[in-house]
Amino acid sequence: MLAAGEGTRLRPLTLNLPKAMVPVAGRPLLAHILAWLARHGIRDVAINLHHCPDVITDFFGDGSASGVRITYSYEERLLGTAGAARRLQSFLRDGPFLVAYGDVLTDLDLTALLAFHRARVAATPGAAATLALYRVPNPTEVGLVGLDATGRITRFLEKPRPEEVFTDLANAGVLVAEPAVLDAIPDGEFADFGLDVLPGLLAAGAPLYGWPIPEGTYLLDIGSLEKYAQAQREWPVRARARRLG
Repeated sequence: MLAAGEGTRLRPLTLNLPKAMVPVAGRPLLAHILAWLARHGIRDVAINLHHCPDVITDFFGDGSASGVRITYSYEERLLGTAGAARRLQSFLRDGPFLVAYGDVLTDLDLTALLAFHRARVAATPGAAATLALYRVPNPTEVGLVGLDATGRITRFLEKPRPEEVFTDLANAGVLVAEPAVLDAIPDGEFADFGLDVLPGLLAAGAPLYGWPIPEGTYLLDIGSLEKYAQAQREWPVRARARRLG
């Protein structure tokens, strides 16, 4: 779980809070994310920390009250999404691991994503990772992901010019990776999955897959005050409908 960000675009909310701890519907964003993980049977969670780390550790402790077991990883300097995972190599070595961004609020079906990944690993020697993908209305503002008919990733393109747009599928901020991916991340250095590691693996011929999330799935990157206000409007309605359903 990536929760080290300062959330500068959410200030003043994040002056004394990590971005992952901003309240949504009366609970920290991270509490909603941990509940989502627990619903899909994920019990062992590692969380990286940097900005105001005590806010997270004091609230969640060992994670038992949230139905999980938490390992914390404090970063004196930010290591990026992939660098954070590399620092937790001993924790992640035993099997496929999930990377979730601590500013993404979603109810996507993790069980289905994990099943898709396992099927691709079983069918494709060397399959390294599966990215959850979502359709975006603003493809020139995000990193796009190209797929073939089997769901294998064919290309990445970060923030293309209008004439370069070839899809509306983008990284949703949730991915499943095999432990071997950790070996492609430099130890102790800043590295980003989307910008550095995954494009490097693709260039080296490693099989990577994309899983477009089903229609009707809720997914919102709470990276700005506008998106935060949207989450406050929408999430209570979404959560209520899920309970009734």
